[in-house]
Amino acid sequence: MESPRARRRRRTRSSRRRPFAVLALASVLVAGGTAAGTAYVKARAHADAGAVSSSSSVTPSVSAPTRQEASVEPAARPSVDRDALLEKAMRAVSVEDGADLAVAVLDMDTGDSATYGEGTFDTASIVKVDILATLLLQAQDAGRRLTGQERTWAAAMIENSDNASASALWTAIGQAEGLDRANARFGLTDTAGGDGALWGLTRTTAADQLTLLQQVFGEDSELSGPSRAYLRGLMGGIAEDQRWGVSAAADGSGWALKNGWLARSTTGLWDVNSIGRITVGGHGRLLVTLSSGNSTKEKGIALVEAAARAAVAAFA
Repeated sequence: MESPRARRRRRTRSSRRRPFAVLALASVLVAGGTAAGTAYVKARAHADAGAVSSSSSVTPSVSAPTRQEASVEPAARPSVDRDALLEKAMRAVSVEDGADLAVAVLDMDTGDSATYGEGTFDTASIVKVDILATLLLQAQDAGRRLTGQERTWAAAMIENSDNASASALWTAIGQAEGLDRANARFGLTDTAGGDGALWGLTRTTAADQLTLLQQVFGEDSELSGPSRAYLRGLMGGIAEDQRWGVSAAADGSGWALKNGWLARSTTGLWDVNSIGRITVGGHGRLLVTLSSGNSTKEKGIALVEAAARAAVAAFA
């Protein structure tokens, strides 16, 4: 049997161990609470980060339309019926009873073009541009330069509209057959060379003459750069007494042209034509004016000049 003294000793030892156990338990609880708290903080931080990340990923989709709207290109240039505008302009041009008129114009900056009148006309001397273009193309094909004689004829034919020189080069290119072959390559579809030696009776349209001018003044051409430059130079050096026609619509001396005029023996009426490049307000225009049935050469000149001015105004 345990003595009273022994029981007191046991109780004393037991009471001395209890604070340590309580402290240990408290430490475990505190430590466990800290771990749980840390886990909670980390989980919360992760959730917040996810929320931030999610919010960031949403922001571009919200602002994207704004960026897209800012990058939208300007609306396309409104479509304009240039043929209708040119037709309206030509209705204001006074034409003699029985006379006929056709006009074609092209803006070299925008590529816009328009044509009025689908009939065929005698070329008269404007065919001389076509004759020289054919000669230059044939020389290119043969890998040669023009001879001194050919250059003399070419200058007289274009600058002074010399008919004898035109006849010599007409023969040199093979007359109508040679002209028609070259025109097929140039893209002319409604032009036919005159019979035999009658180069002035070559028949053409305003649309075809505009195509020919593009071969001379454009970059996409069967003619080489030097050939185009040579022909342009001659058309810019027309004799002073022949500086009429499309040049009436140009600013100052900004033109290169070739005119043609012919009195028909069967009717006594005049064919008067003018083709070339002009500069208006700093912009290049290719311009064709063809007329027939004029009572006099002077009235024909007045008609093609009025048509040239009206055509340019319609493209302003």
